[in-house]
Amino acid sequence: MVWRSVALLGLAGLAELGGAWLVWQGLRERSSVLFVGLGAMVLVAYGVLHALQPVQEFGRVMAAYGGVFIIGAMVWGMVIDGYRPDRFDLLGAGFCLLGVGVIMYAPRVAA
Repeated sequence: MVWRSVALLGLAGLAELGGAWLVWQGLRERSSVLFVGLGAMVLVAYGVLHALQPVQEFGRVMAAYGGVFIIGAMVWGMVIDGYRPDRFDLLGAGFCLLGVGVIMYAPRVAA
């Protein structure tokens, strides 16, 4: 369950960042309206990926995803924009990953 959940969080991050980037390119960089349409379809896939999570609580999934998004945005910036994180960026990213782990995978007593 954990590996499936982690994979879905990662794919959702890629879909959100990729879809938003395509919309940005289409509207801000005036590339093509096709970029906007493709971006919209990828953003729909982002929502579907969250719905496939084995965790039942929407709020928990989205809270944990926030940390994954932060890491994904940093990686996207490094790969696409040449951004270089400093030690504080990396420390913050580590805290985010720790938070994701606690939110999604800490043992819980069934209510």
